[in-house]
Amino acid sequence: MIRVLAADGMEASAVAALEAKGFEVVQKFYEPEELAEKVKEFDALVVRSATKVRKPIVDAAVAGGRLRLVLRGGVGVDNIDVEYAEQNGIKVSNTPRASSASVAELALGHMFAMARYISIANVTMRNGEWNKKHYEGIELGGKTLGLIGMGRISQEIAKRAVALGMKVVYTDIFEIPGLPAEYTSMSREEVLKNADFVSLHIPMPADKKPVITANELALMKPTAFIVNTARGGLICEEALCDALDADKLAGAALDVFAEEPTKNERLLKHPKVSVTPHIGGSTKEAQGRIGEELVELLTKFFA
Repeated sequence: MIRVLAADGMEASAVAALEAKGFEVVQKFYEPEELAEKVKEFDALVVRSATKVRKPIVDAAVAGGRLRLVLRGGVGVDNIDVEYAEQNGIKVSNTPRASSASVAELALGHMFAMARYISIANVTMRNGEWNKKHYEGIELGGKTLGLIGMGRISQEIAKRAVALGMKVVYTDIFEIPGLPAEYTSMSREEVLKNADFVSLHIPMPADKKPVITANELALMKPTAFIVNTARGGLICEEALCDALDADKLAGAALDVFAEEPTKNERLLKHPKVSVTPHIGGSTKEAQGRIGEELVELLTKFFA
């Protein structure tokens, strides 16, 4: 029997589908030290964001001689040492299609929240304040959306942004075939300078250093907004707060943070910041699709 450890949980329908195919699925989170021992008892390891599959886990799995597959239920694989795992005979895959639409809609939701003061107005009204005159917002229609990275999620955002009447500019290290002619490719610096809304959709660099620092924020319009639903740490949080305090940036929205759960009170309580607790892929539809992809990948690999 193929044993699967779903370290960060798995959709019930996916568990049922796998069990119907003869798999055994164990859903349990382990801290790294214990995971290094437990992973020796499984053929496949399925993770989301919480579990990190670093070299010590890979070494333990190799020593156990059983683990053959690591799956990430989501878009990125930053929490897995992919190259090291595959060098040691462990296949690594993810589910890139499943949550793209959900993350795209959250990013756009944050843009609306910032543009119309939805986030802060919700807070102040709950405090008994009626600040109607404080919250003159802007429309997304007619504005320029700048996408840093033009993968699946960005393309989903771009389609929706065009429907709202936005102009789309983007930058990517790769040539992306088949994009609509109305999308304009630019350098990263040009995107930052021209966009009214900047949305990040890139992996964390190998050196783990922020991609958006004080230098990049200084390129942006003081009326611009920035959104990060990709990876915590892509934006230097201190530099971001400094730019907001100095009115060098109109607002920011974050679904991901350098540390999670974040303890950055300055960021969390900033009136120009819209925050959510890493829920980009947390929709019923996305979870269902992730489960379906996981079942497909597991079934195919162990066929």
